[in-house]
Amino acid sequence: MAKRRIRPAKAFRGILTLPGDKSISHRSAILAALAEGKSEIFNYSPSADCESTLRCLRALGANIEEKGSGIIIEGKGLSGWAKPRKTLDAGNSGTTIRLLAGALAGQNFLAEISGDGSLRRRPMRRVMEPLRQMGAKIEAREDEFAPLKIEGGALRAIDYAPKVPSAQVKSAVLLAGLFAEGETIVHEPVHTRDHTELALREMGAAITRQDGAVRLQGRPKLKARQVAVPGDISAATFFLAATLIVPDSELIIQGVGLNPTRTTILDFLAAMGAPVSVVALASRDGELTGDVNVHHAPVKGGKISGALTARLIDELPMLAALGPYTEGGIEIRDAKELRVKESDRIAVMAENLRKMGAEVEEFPDGIRVGGRAAGRLRGATIDPHEDHRIAMAFAIAGLGAEGETVIRDPHCVAISFPNFFELLESLLKAPNEK
Repeated sequence: MAKRRIRPAKAFRGILTLPGDKSISHRSAILAALAEGKSEIFNYSPSADCESTLRCLRALGANIEEKGSGIIIEGKGLSGWAKPRKTLDAGNSGTTIRLLAGALAGQNFLAEISGDGSLRRRPMRRVMEPLRQMGAKIEAREDEFAPLKIEGGALRAIDYAPKVPSAQVKSAVLLAGLFAEGETIVHEPVHTRDHTELALREMGAAITRQDGAVRLQGRPKLKARQVAVPGDISAATFFLAATLIVPDSELIIQGVGLNPTRTTILDFLAAMGAPVSVVALASRDGELTGDVNVHHAPVKGGKISGALTARLIDELPMLAALGPYTEGGIEIRDAKELRVKESDRIAVMAENLRKMGAEVEEFPDGIRVGGRAAGRLRGATIDPHEDHRIAMAFAIAGLGAEGETVIRDPHCVAISFPNFFELLESLLKAPNEK
C-alpha cells in the first residue's frame, strides 16, 4: 500500500502557480462541446475529475485535441452530440455526472452515465427532480443513485428553487434550459459559484441575475471562444493554511481565480487574523484573477455556519485541520452535505484529528476542533478513505505536528490535484532567505 511521509517543516516559502480551476475547467469543456466552432481552453485542469468530463464528451462525439497544458474542442452545437455506444464513465466526479445530466436531458437519445463506487453512493435526486419537471425521463438505482439512465428530448422551461444551495444543481438546470423554449429561472438565496452563468454570457447566451434569480433564455446559439482558466483557489487553500501553520513562512500564489463567489475563504482567513492580501487584480474571460500574498501569523479561529458553510464547502476539510493551530479552534455547523461527499468528511475528519491528538466534538451537521490550548498535534497514520481533500488537509496539518505523519493511499489526490505533493516539496525545499 502506497504511503506518503510528512515531516515537521521549519519554513514554507516561495512563488507558486496552481493548476487550472476545476469548476471552470468542467464548465468550459461542456459548453465548448455545445457551442459551434473550435474553442481553445488554456490551463485546463489536469485533475482526474476534469479528465472524466473530457472522456464523457469524447464518447458523445466531441473532437478534443490536447495542446500543451490546454485543449481544443470542436463544438457540435446544441443538437450535435451522438448517442454513446456504452455507459458514460464520470469516474469520481460529481460535477461531471450532475452537469452532464442537464446537458443530456436535452438530447434526442437515451444515455446512461455512472462512475466509481464512491460516486454511485452520492445523491442524484437533487438534479433528477428539476430535470424531470422539465420533461426528461430519468431512471436511477433506488431512484437516487447512479447509474442514471437519461432519455432526453423536448424540454420545457421551469421556475425552480433548489432545496439545497448547490452550484451543481443550478448548473444542471441551466444546461437543460439551453434546450427549452422560453425562460428558465433558478432561485438561490445563497449565491453559489456562478462560473456557469459567466461562461454562458461570454458565449453569447442571454442570461441575467437579479434579486437572487438567474434567468436564461432558451435555444441560444453558443459561440466558440478562447478561455484562460485561472489557478484553482480551492487548491490554494491548502498552501495558505500551510503558511499559517509553519513559522517563518511566506508565499505568493500567482494567477489565482478570484471570482467573488469563491473568495469567501480569503475573507474568512483574514477575519481570523491571517495577513492575506490580493494584488494584480484583473478580469479575463468574465472571471477575476489576481495574486494572493500571505505570511505566517497567529490566527484566532472561528465559527462557520449557515450561508458561510455553503460558500466554503470545498475548503471545510482544510479549515477543520487548521483548527488545532488557531487560538480558539474551528467550529463547522450546517454542513450535512459533507457526509455525502467523496467520503463522510465529518466522520473522517474527526477520526483522523483524534489520531493526531486534537480535541474533537462531532455533530450530525458538523464538527468542533479545539485550538492550540489542547497541545501540539502529534504525527499519526492517516486514512483519507480515498478522499483527495482529506489526504491534502492532513498532509498540511502534518507540517506542524510533532513527529512523522503518514498519509495512506496518497494517490487519491490525483482526483483534483495530481502534482500536489510535488509542489508541496518544492516549497519546503525553497531557501529560507527572504
